[in-house]
Amino acid sequence: MSRYHIKTASKQIGMLVLFITISLVSFAQTLHIKGKVMDVTNKEAIGYATVAAIGSTTATSTDDNGNFALNVEPGFSKIRISYVGYESQDVSISGETYQELNIYLVPEENTIEAVTVKAPRRSKYSNKNNPAVELIRQVIAHKDENRIEAYEYAEYEQYEKISLGLSNLSEKFKNRKVFKNYQFLFEKEDAEEGQVEKGYTLPAFIEERLSQIYTRKKPNNTKQLILAEQRAQFDPKFIDNNGLSAYFNKLYQDIDIYESNIELVTNQFLSPIAGSSPTFYKFYITDTVKTVTPYLVELSFFPRNKADLLFQGKLYITLDGKYAVKRAELSVADDINLNFVRDLDVKLEFQQDQQQRYYLKTSSLGLDFSLTDKGTGIKGNRTVTFEDFKTGVVQPDSIYSGPSVIKVYEQKGQQQQAAQPDDYWTMHRPIPLEAKEQNIYKNIDTLQLIPSFQRFMDISALVLSGYKQAGPVEIGPVNTFYSFNPVEGFRLRLGGRTTDLLSKRFYAEGYAAYGFKDEKWKYFLSGTYALNNKSVYTFPQHYLRASVMRDTKIPGQNLEFVQEDNFLLSFKRGENERYLYNDIYRLEYKKEFENHFSYTIGLSKWKQQPAGILTYQMLDANGNNTVFNELNTTELSASLRYAPNEEFYQGKLYRTPIFNKYPIFYLNYVAGLKNVLNGDYNYHNFTLGVDKRFYFSQLGYADVNVEGNYILGDNIPFPFLNIHRANQTYAYQLRSYNLMNFLEFVSDHSVSTNIQYYMNGFLLNKIPLIKKLKWREVFSAKVIYGGLRDENNPSYTNQVLQFQKNEDNVPITYGFSNKPYVEASVGLSNIFKFIRVDYVRRLNYLDQPDAPKHGIRARIKFDF
Repeated sequence: MSRYHIKTASKQIGMLVLFITISLVSFAQTLHIKGKVMDVTNKEAIGYATVAAIGSTTATSTDDNGNFALNVEPGFSKIRISYVGYESQDVSISGETYQELNIYLVPEENTIEAVTVKAPRRSKYSNKNNPAVELIRQVIAHKDENRIEAYEYAEYEQYEKISLGLSNLSEKFKNRKVFKNYQFLFEKEDAEEGQVEKGYTLPAFIEERLSQIYTRKKPNNTKQLILAEQRAQFDPKFIDNNGLSAYFNKLYQDIDIYESNIELVTNQFLSPIAGSSPTFYKFYITDTVKTVTPYLVELSFFPRNKADLLFQGKLYITLDGKYAVKRAELSVADDINLNFVRDLDVKLEFQQDQQQRYYLKTSSLGLDFSLTDKGTGIKGNRTVTFEDFKTGVVQPDSIYSGPSVIKVYEQKGQQQQAAQPDDYWTMHRPIPLEAKEQNIYKNIDTLQLIPSFQRFMDISALVLSGYKQAGPVEIGPVNTFYSFNPVEGFRLRLGGRTTDLLSKRFYAEGYAAYGFKDEKWKYFLSGTYALNNKSVYTFPQHYLRASVMRDTKIPGQNLEFVQEDNFLLSFKRGENERYLYNDIYRLEYKKEFENHFSYTIGLSKWKQQPAGILTYQMLDANGNNTVFNELNTTELSASLRYAPNEEFYQGKLYRTPIFNKYPIFYLNYVAGLKNVLNGDYNYHNFTLGVDKRFYFSQLGYADVNVEGNYILGDNIPFPFLNIHRANQTYAYQLRSYNLMNFLEFVSDHSVSTNIQYYMNGFLLNKIPLIKKLKWREVFSAKVIYGGLRDENNPSYTNQVLQFQKNEDNVPITYGFSNKPYVEASVGLSNIFKFIRVDYVRRLNYLDQPDAPKHGIRARIKFDF
């Protein structure tokens, strides 16, 4: 099984809020907006349509000819145009004092038209005999020859910049006493094209990267040589800077209009020039641009269903027979089923090369994140420019060999923050930094020297990670301080670990716990020595670890994202009094590589003692019981893991994966060593598995795990067989079988598949009223099939431990029969934007004792 612990994507946005505090009011002149409102299907003027500034009481109406004039006070960034029988249209306004707009409204489907003498008849939208659809089909037919992959060879210099900050902060908030020492951080928001911000902004993050890119068609390769990069750095004891950068780059990805699916804010949007786009979009020819050569057609497009993950905007198509995209403007509808994104704006500009073909010259992606439609948000922009574009230059194969991305400055022995001096960036930036962007680097360094900010970060780390800083150590995690279970009763625990303030090479971690019912102490202590002079929590890991543990565990319980003594998981269904006291001594060596291949080698001595009502007993040939008070084994383990192109955020407890389309492969081997360090058993346990996310465009995505297990050996007691992962809590566990009881199934060979399918609201978005809730469908299926050889089955041999029985002497532990175990669920996610609730149904083995047929399970799931 993958060792990654699943947590929520939106926690990474919360990480940004950790290191900022906020505010500003901009003073702009009144905006004078004039324009005309027309029917997109026939260009007829629409009289008496309402034009209003969103969030304001300022409004007007169009006259008989569709013309209007509206004065908008500063602080408003959009106007809304509405008329009966048409879909309302929201239009961004710029910071220019005088603006003139042409606005097209799309007729609603299945509406009753008003009977008026002068109203033009609106025909129902159809793809058939539609010149706009014919045009987009020409664009689709020619897109392979217009994209960069059509070049045999191409190379260019690429400059990327991501900047983020808090926005829409009031002056009153800025002037609070708590922010007295932070006034230097605040900037007045400049009016940008298409936006007018209110209040103050707090620039909080910036990253720049300069690269040389090489591409070739045969064989298909792309090589990125990163010449220099720099970003605002936060204290690494609070923030994983590399992980934060990876997450922001995942949110603000490259946008290729020629791709069928465009990945954005961890979702896939259907491109307006995808092959299936006429099925999901409505297209209209709204203008012809004759001021440039070749002439351009302005092609406006709108989603057929505004709740689906689709764009709206304009494409400017060349009328030179190439049908290339010269410019693209993309945004999303307000009703889109997308969380925490208040505004999205994409602008792409293409330029002709010497062969009269079009390549991407500039790309701009703006995102405004917020919990609500108004108020404070996190606003960011990613700008990419392409310079010195060349084609046909044949480079040697050595250029394309090795990793696809190479940091050239690291090969020169330079540190990231000191890779290039300021004058280097001044010389090589295609576009100079704005004054507020230049201040970010200095301000973040200054901010971290302020004691009150350090205290704020400390408290934030406690809330989000569960650890409290105490000089060279951290105390936590706090959610394990108190829990309870049937064996230990009321349990108290206190733990902590050292930080790099004590040592950058050696790390210690431990806890002590006490159960008031069994009156026993439990403990864990480990020491880790980093062999690469990096924190053991920093990629790539390379360390040697020794640990000792005495604690309780439920056989067959495996939790992905929390510790077993988490208070919330103290609540369980059914009988759960079969526990182990484990004494484990372990020595472990781990090595990770830059290509995300890793291996781990370990040696463990494990003594387990049954606790609660768990019993270890063996029947002899005469039917006499022999009770075992403990089992001892010595295990040698080796694990291989390969996760190409893997990205993650390294938190204080877990690595949070940033999912992509690439698979993760893993192979685990455990050998029981008899007569080594008092080990009593020989066995060889092999597990091979793969995890992968599959994307289905508008139909969502699926996370799939396939795993196989085989255990070699004879007369192996069931505690050393594969006790399949069961879950008796009320939380939905992704990796466990949620209606399987603890210790219910064991096997020495098995194969399983686990499918979690998220439709992203594709069905619910089509249901009136329901779509307003922005709920999303989720389905799952978990299947496992295995067997138990006779030499390991107590029903056929008296050389192994008996399976568990209940108080009525009825067996509750089984091998699989001639059928697999299957459970499935259907659920709703995105309830209140973070809750998933599933109805889970067990489909077979229902005649076994206390086997639940169905149940309701819930989990927390933040997502965009």
